[in-house]
Amino acid sequence: MIGLTLHYFTVLKEGMTMELINVFDYETQAKTLIPTPIWDHINGASNDEETLSANRSDYARIRLRPRVLVDVATLHTETTILGHQLQMPILIAPAAGHQLVHPDGECATAQAAEQAGTIMIVSAFASKTVEEVAASTHAPLWLQMYSYNSRETTATLVKRAEAAGFQAIVMTVDSPQLGQRERDMRNHFQRSDYVPLANFQDNDVSRIPHLRHLVDTWETVDWLHSLTNLPILLKGILTAEDALLALEHGAAGIIVSNHGGRQLDGAVTGLEALTEIAPAVAGRCPLIVDGGIRRGTDILKSLALGANAVLLGRPTFWGLAVNGAEGVQHILSILHNELKMAMALAGRPTIESLDRSLLKLPADWL
Repeated sequence: MIGLTLHYFTVLKEGMTMELINVFDYETQAKTLIPTPIWDHINGASNDEETLSANRSDYARIRLRPRVLVDVATLHTETTILGHQLQMPILIAPAAGHQLVHPDGECATAQAAEQAGTIMIVSAFASKTVEEVAASTHAPLWLQMYSYNSRETTATLVKRAEAAGFQAIVMTVDSPQLGQRERDMRNHFQRSDYVPLANFQDNDVSRIPHLRHLVDTWETVDWLHSLTNLPILLKGILTAEDALLALEHGAAGIIVSNHGGRQLDGAVTGLEALTEIAPAVAGRCPLIVDGGIRRGTDILKSLALGANAVLLGRPTFWGLAVNGAEGVQHILSILHNELKMAMALAGRPTIESLDRSLLKLPADWL
């Protein structure tokens, strides 16, 4: 028999108990707890938010071709990414300011990652320092970063992450400037009005763009390699052309991402981008995809399309707001169990058995 044990949290809402059975339940509950400007900042995207919507709707466009009479009594979801043995192919995406929704911030999230047996990618714009997050957990940590207002600032942060025990650097490459996030504009939202940019207390952090370079090129990636021996992943790749350039410039991994719809509105989704990137990369480095993951079947489709793992972004905030570290861990558990159920019903008992033959893709993706 397949051992899928579901654990539910219950919360008190207007005198009633609400069972938190899936990720959408957490979204509903979190919205009642998070002030509107912060909610809009976390859940909003750029311009008309078309890409934000497409990140979800593209999962529904892919149909599954299940196989039957396969022995699925034992399911294996363990995987290895850059030498890290993980219990599930679900990593926590980098996102700034976890203290926006919980006082323990990134430390609570890191503890959830440890309990779930996975990796947390910590945003450089975290509300806890890299040293604080590292001290809070034994989970493997990667640091997400941009390049900053000077190479000295960037180099200092990388060296601090190395000293704290971080095991990889994730460079976000899709943000030469910030997308026009109109919900934030209407709310006059500035993250630093609510939480500290803990890693940059010696900088002028009243406005994030003051910390940001606007002219990163492939030379920046080469310079970063000269600075550290840690593996470097590039986040924000959406074309086969750039994936191949990433390999030429020594990328240890590629994160296929449109920044949760927060940058170029109208950009392709991670799923659609995988259709060209996975064949081009051909297994030469891990591929991780993000954007719109809400169900185990979303993860199943991503892996079958060529990803080695997925990133979980906004739902991390929802779990954190509802129940701190336990909420984040529960969301990871929900998705892990849903993935196992989907694998069983699809007749694919291992991660290695997932491939494109499981999928019926939209005609315009072929």
